[in-house]
Amino acid sequence: MPTGKVRFYDEEKGFGFITTDDGQDVFLHATALPQGASAPKPGSRVEFGVADGKRGLQALSVRVLEAPPSLSKAKRKPADDMAVIVEDLVALLDGIGGDLRRGRYPSGGHAKKVAAVLRRVADELDA
Repeated sequence: MPTGKVRFYDEEKGFGFITTDDGQDVFLHATALPQGASAPKPGSRVEFGVADGKRGLQALSVRVLEAPPSLSKAKRKPADDMAVIVEDLVALLDGIGGDLRRGRYPSGGHAKKVAAVLRRVADELDA
């Protein structure tokens, strides 16, 4: 079975690409991932089957061999900086909470930005 690294994967759209060890790009669809598995992170080493799809090579039966190293504690932001970020995040979420209490969801673009910030803060805290 061929192996490679996940170049990118968009969990919302359900697809991404793998770069094989010999440099080819292979389309990765969510249906090729093991059922119940979390989305692969960029840099994850994977093993997969390959089929020739309508638009080129497509991965089948993907298996993660090695996850990329997580953000090391040495690379984390200082705690004082994170405190400021978390306080700003709380203020941002308070504003969204007020809008939700009035029956209004944030706009699609604003919601995506807030979700991205939440993911980044969570990654920083989870390192």
